Amino acid sequence: MTVSGPGPDSDAHSGSDADSGEAAAPEGLGHVAPDGVRTTVTVIIPTFNEAENVEELLARLAAALPGHLDCEALFVDDSTDATPAAIERAALTCPFPVHVIHREVPTGGLSGAVVEGMKAAASEWLVVMDADLQHPPSLLPELVETGRRTGAELVVASRYAGGGSHAGLSGRYRVAVSRASTLVTKSLFPSALRGISDPMSGFFAIRRDTVHAQADILKPLGYKILLELAIRCRPRTVAEVPFSFQERYAGESKSTVREGLRFLNHLVSLRTATPVARIVAFGVIGLSGFLPNLIGLAALTGAGLHYLPAEIVANQFGVLWNFVLIDLLLFRGRREHRHWADRLGRFALLANADLLLRIPLIALLVDGADMTVLPATALALLTTFVVRFVATELLVYLPARGQTKHADTAPAQEAGTNRTDREDRQDRQDREKEGTP
Repeated sequence: MTVSGPGPDSDAHSGSDADSGEAAAPEGLGHVAPDGVRTTVTVIIPTFNEAENVEELLARLAAALPGHLDCEALFVDDSTDATPAAIERAALTCPFPVHVIHREVPTGGLSGAVVEGMKAAASEWLVVMDADLQHPPSLLPELVETGRRTGAELVVASRYAGGGSHAGLSGRYRVAVSRASTLVTKSLFPSALRGISDPMSGFFAIRRDTVHAQADILKPLGYKILLELAIRCRPRTVAEVPFSFQERYAGESKSTVREGLRFLNHLVSLRTATPVARIVAFGVIGLSGFLPNLIGLAALTGAGLHYLPAEIVANQFGVLWNFVLIDLLLFRGRREHRHWADRLGRFALLANADLLLRIPLIALLVDGADMTVLPATALALLTTFVVRFVATELLVYLPARGQTKHADTAPAQEAGTNRTDREDRQDRQDREKEGTP
């Protein structure tokens, strides 16, 4: 839907793509003003049931924008209430163009909405902000001007930069969660988040070229889109502007336990995006399987079962534990290719085959290579672990023949990026060091 306010030489009008099952990019993005000047900024606002806030948001945006800054607003809406109608009403008196993409299926949550808006926009600068007015619209011009003045590709509105504040967070619990999330995230991605004091911020400006050069590798999940962009797009230069996080204008917070779990899953997904990182996580999860194995063994032998069959049964407890963690955390994005029972059966078969392969391999190393038992066992464990990891990827989580493969690595960069070879090499070195995509 495209809704234009009564700006210069324009009439209010609206249209929609209601007949289409998918959200279509609205016409007018990359708007050209009557004097021929191309729009500089698209403000991308993801919304979910924010009907009470959109009129005030657009009014404050209109009051904040200087005359030299050409702007348009793009709402990407997943609402189940009257938010789209509220946007349409508010846009009628708005001095700049307003567009709406309403998504019937909210793929990727808030982050997915932002990415969809970024792909539709054609402006030089993309500014992302929430609709609840916890992000002050008055700061938008400073974000863009800071980027222009410093040459930064990304400008973050930070609660933790000098002069910033998180006063709008309700209660000590949310403050503690925010600080803990920031600490954990920055410790997991020290290189990618260098220069970003507030990676949890949802208020920032980014150059369109920085996003579009890497748009195909974005895998948004949940509501922390800045984290996704900083790690996968790797902006070369980052600037920050301090801001005070405001109280919500109206409505209820969308921050829930479920969103927190999605955030943790997103962290795991980003941290294990490369084969090296995945194999390390695979090993850690495998080691954790000793606990249910030993507990099961103790319970079964305590109940009077002979230790040999008890070992076999207890091993299945460890296999089930490992499968649940690997399926939920490590390969969550690849589960759609096979039914869970098919995945579990294949995983259990590989886990038990691992034991059958290890014993003759140890015998071969001891008798054929004249190795002592301990080194032979260690080498056999390492060998079967690598084989099991590769087999799990190939036989359990890769698509069946004829299905579309899940893109796990980045495609070649699109033409038009202005990065130098040296900067690209440095990015690759940083990514390899951190194990990030």
